[in-house]
Amino acid sequence: MAESRLDKDTLRRWRRHPTTFVEDVLFDPETGAPYRLLPSERHFLAHAFKTGTDGRLLYPEQVYSCPKKSGKTAFAALHVLTTSLLFGGAYPEATLCANDYDQAQGRVFEAVKRIIEASPLLRAACPKITADKITFPEFDATITAIPSDYAGAAGGNPTISCFDELWAYTSERSRRLWDEMIPPPTRKIACRLTVTMPVLRVKAPSWRSSTSAGFSSR
Repeated sequence: MAESRLDKDTLRRWRRHPTTFVEDVLFDPETGAPYRLLPSERHFLAHAFKTGTDGRLLYPEQVYSCPKKSGKTAFAALHVLTTSLLFGGAYPEATLCANDYDQAQGRVFEAVKRIIEASPLLRAACPKITADKITFPEFDATITAIPSDYAGAAGGNPTISCFDELWAYTSERSRRLWDEMIPPPTRKIACRLTVTMPVLRVKAPSWRSSTSAGFSSR
C-alpha cells in the first residue's frame, strides 16, 4: 500500500481509478486482506461514475442484481464508501435504507462498519461510529442508517442512497421511503443504488418503477 494516510488530495487522485481504491484501501473483514473485485463488480464500477458534459452522473439509478450469496451486500458497502469518499464533493451523505424485514440499521450499514474496522487507512482517518451513523470528520462525510420509514429520510441531501433486496420493501411506508430517496438535483454526483437478487415476480411496487431507469450487472 503506497499511501500512509487518507487526505483530500489522495482521495482526489483515486477518483481516476476507483477500482484501485477499492482493492488498495478497502479490506475484507472475513479474510483481513484487501478486496479483489469480481469481473461483474469491476464492470459495474467502470460505468457507475461516468459523467456527461454537464458533470452529472450518466446513471443516477443503479441496479446490481446477482444470485443469493454472491456478495451483493458487501459490494453495496464498497460502492457506498467509494461514492462517499471519492465522489461525494462537499459534505457527502450516504443514506442506507433498511427494508421491511431488516433491523433499523440493515445489513449494508453493518457491512460498511466492518469494512472500516478492517481497513487500516480508514481506521487511521479516525471515523466516529455509533449505532446508526458513521462520520469521517476530516472529509465532512456521513453514512447514516435509517429504518423503513420515509419520515426519517425527509430533508436529506444524499450523495448516495442504498436499498438492499428491493423485493423486501413491501409496505406503504417503504414505498414512500423509495419515493423520498430520489437522487437530489442539487448534487451533480448523486445516485440511488439497489442491490437485489433476480426474481420472477416481485410484490414490491418500487421495483417496477426503477428497472427502466437503472443499469444492472449479473
